Amino acid sequence: MPSSTSRRTVIKTGALFMALGLTSCTGSPSPSPTPALPSTAAPGTEPAQTFTFGTASRPLGLDPALSSDVESYRITRQILEGLVGVDQTTGKPTPLLATEWNESDEGRAYTFKLRSGVTFQDGTPFNADAVCANFNRWFAFSADLRRQAPGSSFKGVFKAHADEAALSIFKSCTAVSADTVRIDLTQRFTAFLQALTLPACAIASPAALAAGTADVLDQVRSGNPVSRFATKPVGTGPFSLAAWDEASVRLVTHPDYWGDRGQIATINFVTYDHPQTRLQALLDGKIDGFDAVTVGNFDQLVKRGMQIVQRDPFSVMYLGINQEVPVLQNEKVRQAIELAIDKETLIRKFFIDNTAKASQFVPPKISGFNNEAPSLGHDPVKAKAYLAQGGYKGEELKFYYPLNATRPYLPTPEKIYAEISRQLTAVGLNIKPVPVDWSDGYLQKVRSPGDHALHLLGWNGAYADADNFVGPLFGEKNGEFGYQDPQVFSKINRARGLPAGDERNELYHSINAQIAATVPAVPIAFPISALALSDRVSNYPASPVLNEVFTKVQLKS
Repeated sequence: MPSSTSRRTVIKTGALFMALGLTSCTGSPSPSPTPALPSTAAPGTEPAQTFTFGTASRPLGLDPALSSDVESYRITRQILEGLVGVDQTTGKPTPLLATEWNESDEGRAYTFKLRSGVTFQDGTPFNADAVCANFNRWFAFSADLRRQAPGSSFKGVFKAHADEAALSIFKSCTAVSADTVRIDLTQRFTAFLQALTLPACAIASPAALAAGTADVLDQVRSGNPVSRFATKPVGTGPFSLAAWDEASVRLVTHPDYWGDRGQIATINFVTYDHPQTRLQALLDGKIDGFDAVTVGNFDQLVKRGMQIVQRDPFSVMYLGINQEVPVLQNEKVRQAIELAIDKETLIRKFFIDNTAKASQFVPPKISGFNNEAPSLGHDPVKAKAYLAQGGYKGEELKFYYPLNATRPYLPTPEKIYAEISRQLTAVGLNIKPVPVDWSDGYLQKVRSPGDHALHLLGWNGAYADADNFVGPLFGEKNGEFGYQDPQVFSKINRARGLPAGDERNELYHSINAQIAATVPAVPIAFPISALALSDRVSNYPASPVLNEVFTKVQLKS
């Protein structure tokens, strides 16, 4: 790998707010939003450029309320918008479809003033009724729908849906007037405004939701059940969907968009499953940039003098362990798995420089990161002893891993699987490989109850709060880990409602330590992710939370 010195000649670091210290934006959300940034486009300029972007996999569905994969979100961020945006410099909530807001009832109510004169791409008006139609839809998701679409994020944020209303943080949405909406919560949720920046909280056209029977998943895309709406989403964003086929998605600028339309008239998202084909497409001038630079093509990009834009670490890559598999219910066996894994070798071989070793699931720059979280380290001899103490007798462990996928947190899954499998086998574990193509429902298979004993996955943070990392993964029992710790569940629920400060941070320290000690999964790395860009691109709005809207891409004329 190239040295840090050689990299400085080509690397640009994206997302300044991470470098300035994310801890400044993990506390209590300010009721006063930061002002919107002024437009940099020349007044009256009509978008005319075409921008072609290489992606690592196909989107799984374009209804952000039901699909949470990186490539789906990358596209839906261009089409749909939420009430609240993210300031690229500070990371604080910033106006988007809401121009201002205030908090009341000790943090259990938020009133939003909505942007006037905004219409959805189907011509219907954006107003308070539309906002409530969306919130009420998410709240009402049935258990059957949630089983079909494990990418739904509402429960991870608000704890429960209408069928368990007493457990939900969401209480109601009220259209006070056409341009004013109030959202009531059952309890204080400190990161509420940050959570509204999730793509899953983007506001869709109620007319399009109804016309596309959005809650009936009777279509299939990339091996996943989706609705007709998810194949033709309609929001208030700067781009609308023009075409979607097996290899690409085409977006076009929305002529009636309320904000800055930027330079780009057409975006082509083209899928290249393998890192080398993405690299070659950039070198051949077929694309203007691609995401998920790997160690294998980093050197080649450096030698060619290509632009590399590096994001600060805001994800965690882990080995999942499913305690529904009987032998994995034994803590000693899970600890043996952790002891068998040589994280430093994995990071050196497969991740970009400055990727940090992980001993917990909250990244270092987030308030609540525990500097003293317990870690067993790498000790194959002790791993063998722990397997014996745990009564492991060679039971077969199915190890799921994805094919044809590159994620920001998982650059080369086949190679990472091979190395981890080798390390686990070396201490006496009986590993059965189960490769699953990413587009054949890999996410659904490993996040649902099943026979997966071990699996490779990661979590890319979507907003700057510890709850966004431990809440969705370990806030309740789920099909991915079969993890059951009522004390941790209770602590996570309490922490989300505490005001920002030492007490909240200390509680997250305790949560991280308790999760680390019982090993429901093995955190391996906080990966550095990077994009590669052609010389045609003069600026790209890199964001560690992947809030990258292409109206802010600047191209050389």
